[in-house]
Amino acid sequence: MDKQDKQDSEPKQVKPDLQASDARPVLEGPDIARVLTRIAHEIVERAKGADDVVLLGIPTRGVFLAQRLAAKLEQITDRKIPVGSLDITMYRDDLRMHPPRALARTEIPGDGIDGRLVVLVDDVLFSGRTIRAALDALNDIGRPRAVQLAVLVDRGHRELPIRADYVGKNLPTSLRETVKVLLAEEDGRDTVLLGAKPAQ
Repeated sequence: MDKQDKQDSEPKQVKPDLQASDARPVLEGPDIARVLTRIAHEIVERAKGADDVVLLGIPTRGVFLAQRLAAKLEQITDRKIPVGSLDITMYRDDLRMHPPRALARTEIPGDGIDGRLVVLVDDVLFSGRTIRAALDALNDIGRPRAVQLAVLVDRGHRELPIRADYVGKNLPTSLRETVKVLLAEEDGRDTVLLGAKPAQ
């Protein structure tokens, strides 16, 4: 195996904004699997069978979580659950305050979202501004019967009146802390890390 092959085969490293040595895991792979199973059962119970449920993940890691939830819902209901992604880049209220960012992909299942129960899926719920942007983006696509929110971690510090309907873990944090979700599809492993926010 040459050097390049070795690099390609190694798991991706934790991004520099939160080094593993500075953080402690609050959820590991088996924990994440368990909470997604619980959320899937909660969705089926609240949606009375999930007949009209559509899952839309918010890129990047929300998309992977939505796909995992869809697989678990299929196991429970024995029915294929529509799943897609919703890019919110152009709807963010901080767009002018940051350098241009690459657009992600919006993929809406073939039957659309009109009259359906849309469950938005994201990794971390913080200020609520990402979800506000997602609701604006959704409004330009169609008219769901209802919209719900599923998140892996709710870390508090809301700036808008937004709450999650399904929460994997409520994680009280300070503003001096950072929560980082790592998923195997993007990062090579599943974990949620809590650490100190890097000095500016």
